Amino acid sequence: MRARLPVGRFPRTATLLLCAGLLAAGHSGAQATAHAEDIKAIEQVLETFRTALVNKDKPTYMSLFFSDKPEDIGWQFVSEDVRLQDIRRTKPDAIKARQIPSNNFISLIDSAVASPTPKEEIFSNPRIETDGDAASLTFDYTFLSDGVKQNWGKEMWQLIRTEQGWKIFSVIYSVRDERSPAAE
Repeated sequence: MRARLPVGRFPRTATLLLCAGLLAAGHSGAQATAHAEDIKAIEQVLETFRTALVNKDKPTYMSLFFSDKPEDIGWQFVSEDVRLQDIRRTKPDAIKARQIPSNNFISLIDSAVASPTPKEEIFSNPRIETDGDAASLTFDYTFLSDGVKQNWGKEMWQLIRTEQGWKIFSVIYSVRDERSPAAE
């Protein structure tokens, strides 16, 4: 049998739990709004990256990164297996994920700027996770040179929110091309 409480009176524990619940609900609503703003800002970083590459706009592109030093920004690719086997025909020492110092975020924009042909990276299926200070962004990409599909795969960025906004801290990506199975 339940104890009956006078109308308008709650035990102290129930009152504290109710207040905590209301505060948590208000806090999670505020967090959801803040995270929605962060997600929009991170989506804008992705779009700015894309347009800076298309427009060969190195200053804007460089502003998206946490540092302007290649050694400070993680940048690594990994080759798909069938593609790697084909590469090994001419380079027997090729490995799936070799760190190549000249392959970095600066070399990407420098090659786009120097190229007489347009370069573009198309992004699809973006997924963002964030707590408002750190974030991961995962998406599918297709890299085009002069409108021709060169390679594609999955790309993953780690970002941090600084006083200047969201900045890219590291990038990893898989590389598939016409040698890969189930070419898109």
